[in-house]
Amino acid sequence: MVIKKDSDVPEESMKEEGVKDVFQRVLIGTKDGSSNIIMRCIKVLPGGNTPFHSHNHEHLVKIEGGKGIVVDDNGKENIVTQGQSLFIEGLKKHQFKNPFENVFEFICIIPNPEKIP
Repeated sequence: MVIKKDSDVPEESMKEEGVKDVFQRVLIGTKDGSSNIIMRCIKVLPGGNTPFHSHNHEHLVKIEGGKGIVVDDNGKENIVTQGQSLFIEGLKKHQFKNPFENVFEFICIIPNPEKIP
């Protein structure tokens, strides 16, 4: 069993193309012995965003703080707030944006990308 404090996990800037002012902490991952799933905490600063992208795997998202916008596969913008959860299907385009004044933070659970065919 691994028990960690979120605040003890170093925060890293996400460097992917199309990312602006987004940081992540890998709360539980392969370094902790989890070979199949990864849990990340994502923080989107005001004015920040992830790219409008898709990938093979599905993922679960739990909004932990602030509010933000999730853009769906059809380009529809949906405001999400603390206490909401999302399921994003594999191969469906999506994007997270924060046009608001406060930090937008969420937990994202994905399969280990190294194990995805």
